[in-house]
Amino acid sequence: MINVQSTTAHGQWTTFDWWPPLGWWPEAARDLLVPGPTASATFVLPPAPSSIHSARSFTAGALTGWGLAELIENMELVVSELATNALRHGMRLEEPLCQRPVHMSLVRHGPLVTSAFTDPGSSVPVLRYPGPLDTGGLGLHIVESLSHRWGWSALAPHGKIVWAVLS
Repeated sequence: MINVQSTTAHGQWTTFDWWPPLGWWPEAARDLLVPGPTASATFVLPPAPSSIHSARSFTAGALTGWGLAELIENMELVVSELATNALRHGMRLEEPLCQRPVHMSLVRHGPLVTSAFTDPGSSVPVLRYPGPLDTGGLGLHIVESLSHRWGWSALAPHGKIVWAVLS
């Protein structure tokens, strides 16, 4: 599995108005593209624990509608991890920007589907290597093991998009 990280912002989008434009695909994963049907679906996650379940349900519905039910189990795990990270690390309650929502998008290109999350946080997603007694820290390892590629990019003037591509 390959993860790709970028700290350069995509100049025309901010974390608050980014929605996948027609034809969007993570630049660092463009070499994976194959011909086929395209579609996208976007969901706004409120800052609540129930949002993780809602994101999983939204994912299952979108993939079923696209005829990609075989991806549901793995994509639900990836979505759970990325949504949890976006809500936990991307939205600090003490920061004034926490009022901004987390946007979740699923973008299909043929047999490939990208799950992308934007959040207003400045923290960078990093693979951690937790100790044997740590209760967390393996989320991005799960994302990395289930995806063809994952990565992140900063958004202007603050925030980020974290994405993972599955097939």
